[in-house]
Amino acid sequence: QVQLVESGGGVVQAGGSLRLSCAASERPFTMGWFRQAPGKEREFIAAITRAATNTNYADSMKDRFKISRDNRKNMVFLQMVNLKPEDTAVYYCAATSDYTTPSVGSWAYKYWGQGTQVTVSA
Repeated sequence: QVQLVESGGGVVQAGGSLRLSCAASERPFTMGWFRQAPGKEREFIAAITRAATNTNYADSMKDRFKISRDNRKNMVFLQMVNLKPEDTAVYYCAATSDYTTPSVGSWAYKYWGQGTQVTVSA
């Protein structure tokens, strides 16, 4: 199965930027980023297809977050700018087993990383 490992999280001040990375053991199909804050449901951020020809973003994320991937390295990235305290959460990358569209549903993703913590201070 696909193994996913996130990195790049940390503590930043409001208005700062972070670039999260997710290393996959092989080239997955559609991949996505999600986040989950304490006491809240897991929230979709963005998805990208295998060839990076299509992306999908949550409306609340599209202006500040950007997903990309490097298939030569089997990696997917999430560039985040103008971070806000409400962005504080554990961020997860995920991979589908066979999806060719950028699904927004967590049910589409079979493989999940362990998450990386992002904390934004005011």
